[in-house]
Amino acid sequence: MEKFYVTTPIYYPSDNLHIGHTYTTVAADVLKKFKEKQGYDAYFLTGTDEHGQKIQEAANNNGQEPKEYVDEIVASIKELWKTLEIDYDKFVRTTDDSHTEIVQKIFMKLYEKDEIYKGKYEGHYCVPCESFWAESQLEEGMCPDCGRPVEWQEEESYFFRLSNYTDRILKLYEDNPNFLQPESRKREMINNFLKDGLDDLSVTRSNFDWGIKVPFDEEHVIYVWIDALSSYITGLGYDTENDELFQKYWPAGVHLVGKEIVRFHTIIWPALLMALDMELPEQVFAHGWILFEDDKMSKSKGNIIYPEPIIELFGIDSFKYFLMREFSFGHDGSFSKRKFLERLNSDLANDLGNLVSRTTAMVDQYNDSIVVEGKKAGEFDEDLKSLAIGVAEKVEAAMDKLSFSDALEEIWKLIRRTNKYIDETSPWVLVKEDKDRLDTVLYNLIESLRVISVLIDPFIGKTSKEIRLQIGLGEESNWEDAKEWGLMEVGTQVNRGEAIFPRLDIDKELEKLSEANDRLIEERAKGQGEEDMKDLITIDEFDKMDLRVAEILSCENHPNADKLYVFQVKIGEEERQIVSGIKEWYKPEDLVGKKVVVITNLAPIKLRGEESNGMILAAEDDEENLTLLSVLEDIKSGSTIS
Repeated sequence: MEKFYVTTPIYYPSDNLHIGHTYTTVAADVLKKFKEKQGYDAYFLTGTDEHGQKIQEAANNNGQEPKEYVDEIVASIKELWKTLEIDYDKFVRTTDDSHTEIVQKIFMKLYEKDEIYKGKYEGHYCVPCESFWAESQLEEGMCPDCGRPVEWQEEESYFFRLSNYTDRILKLYEDNPNFLQPESRKREMINNFLKDGLDDLSVTRSNFDWGIKVPFDEEHVIYVWIDALSSYITGLGYDTENDELFQKYWPAGVHLVGKEIVRFHTIIWPALLMALDMELPEQVFAHGWILFEDDKMSKSKGNIIYPEPIIELFGIDSFKYFLMREFSFGHDGSFSKRKFLERLNSDLANDLGNLVSRTTAMVDQYNDSIVVEGKKAGEFDEDLKSLAIGVAEKVEAAMDKLSFSDALEEIWKLIRRTNKYIDETSPWVLVKEDKDRLDTVLYNLIESLRVISVLIDPFIGKTSKEIRLQIGLGEESNWEDAKEWGLMEVGTQVNRGEAIFPRLDIDKELEKLSEANDRLIEERAKGQGEEDMKDLITIDEFDKMDLRVAEILSCENHPNADKLYVFQVKIGEEERQIVSGIKEWYKPEDLVGKKVVVITNLAPIKLRGEESNGMILAAEDDEENLTLLSVLEDIKSGSTIS
């Protein structure tokens, strides 16, 4: 049996995983299940990257030891993957003893081969990204990845001789065009990093101790590159007595990664493997970001969409379908709650759900819920059959390119064609005029649903099983059966059930989804409040906030949200709009004319469709009493708070 090994990056532990974080994992899970349907022995690895300065600082701020801190978060991540029915085979934690031992062995091998040497590092360092940057790479003095401030650091370090591998990496790209996909990422790596030659890479740190110790120099901990990247082989038991999984599955079929970490996986990782004289993964595929209203999701921007409310309200398959269908996997895609609900209505309710309901209802009504042999062929039959049995190969071709959206579009062509077949053949007329022809039409409809149930199984498994139960089949399906027509047994009893995807009232469901997501954002913000208070800032960071006195000119109800007000405020000679969630505590007439404190230099955001240019500050106690921040004595609007 042919083997296939798929991985996601091992994630920084966060208990606030939004849909952008889940994107890679859902894709890897779908790919694994698809390969298994094809008959592959597929293995899926994911996990958490738990070492580093930012983990140590977060744990200290939370009053915990680092391991205690990450244990709680990892449990919540695993619970989310369980909720999403993610079928991973191995969950690697970089704090696992087995991982630690192998990473130390890898470091020693590289050191003994003179691939690692001791030196001194000076450079700009971003703590959240755990990355060093050259002066030329900074954007307005900030980290080019996350936009946060960097700090100058000088420390003794061990270096990997990455500079020796520039030509070999370029040759890898040339000899293996599919190694890095999509093609645009390859151009980025060449133009931004390789064309001018690579610098040696700092692979240890000595200014914190939360990490895997260098075996012969415990003042240093092994940095994220060798630690985290090695998880792809430590999780298979590389360089242990029990290395059967490594021998079986390595090299990986594909590493799925986000575009922001392509450099690590397509320059640093292959160079490390080359230094170890190991085979390279067959492919690294870098997907784009899921944006929110064309902006990257971020807690600081308040534009996060969490998966839990979507799943609770609309089910796992609705969430998975949207992720895999809406976005082209190698490119950025924009998420909106309305777009999500409209896709559910059009594809899942109108197309698939309607097809299942109509077909099972007609078999129930016209043939007492029994699949009857078709005895009279007619127009449109061959067109439906030929389309149906050709879809599987088209799905395979799309999936070979990791084009999940195109694969689903091919399946939906069959779904839409089958719905059209109902309209073309008009069973409600045939029941009165031609029973033999009716039996054939109904058989073809059930048979088409059988094929569809096989095709959608790797993508939306719960729905596949529900369809199969309704048409009288067992839950399990065989991929090759989707390439044949006529496998539905005559005499099978159809079990008509509830609509699998009821049609939605978009505006009502949008309100419910928005409120549920907003509640979760508030809950998690409160849960982090105590920790956040312990994060100290410098006076320079405080000076970046532009706090002003503003006069409230008007206060109106938000047109799309029950808990929000839309304010027009005057700040000196300027007027601007601010949206605020204080409706529970104040009436409009109590606010107009008041002078309050606002932050004026926040990036504009849209809250439920209304743009907000700033933030009105308020204080809230443990009993949820709230009061706006104001001034003791009257002062003109626009006055600076300092």
